[in-house]
Amino acid sequence: MSGSYFVDTNVLVYARDASEPQKQELAEQWLTFLWESRNGRLSIQVLNEYYATVTQKLDPGLRPALARKDVRDLMAWQPISLDTQTLENAWTVQDRFKLSWWDSLIVSAAQISGCKYLLTEDIQNQQDLYGLQVVNPFKENPPRK
Repeated sequence: MSGSYFVDTNVLVYARDASEPQKQELAEQWLTFLWESRNGRLSIQVLNEYYATVTQKLDPGLRPALARKDVRDLMAWQPISLDTQTLENAWTVQDRFKLSWWDSLIVSAAQISGCKYLLTEDIQNQQDLYGLQVVNPFKENPPRK
């Protein structure tokens, strides 16, 4: 599976969620693969969701300073911003695939960023979304080098 991977919020959150050790380990494996291969992509929406979730919903939550460091590190993946193109494309995705609005924005950002894969547990594994293939990181291992 070569190509860029758009990372959904849940993968980042599970990498910091000690209450889910199996998912945490798999999320960490995926993130290591993406850092080493330089194939990780995401959006400003994902970074916002990540920060809010790890500082407000995890128990225990991350200190804001540590969550901010994570977000700053992930800026290296050149996050996609919400713009008119992303919004218009998300409406098309939502109408065609009947996804939630937030998932439609994620799919749209992944498509616009030119990703081949979407790493998420929120959409059916292996579903094809106009050429973007969904990969559930908790059902599939990262590719080997």
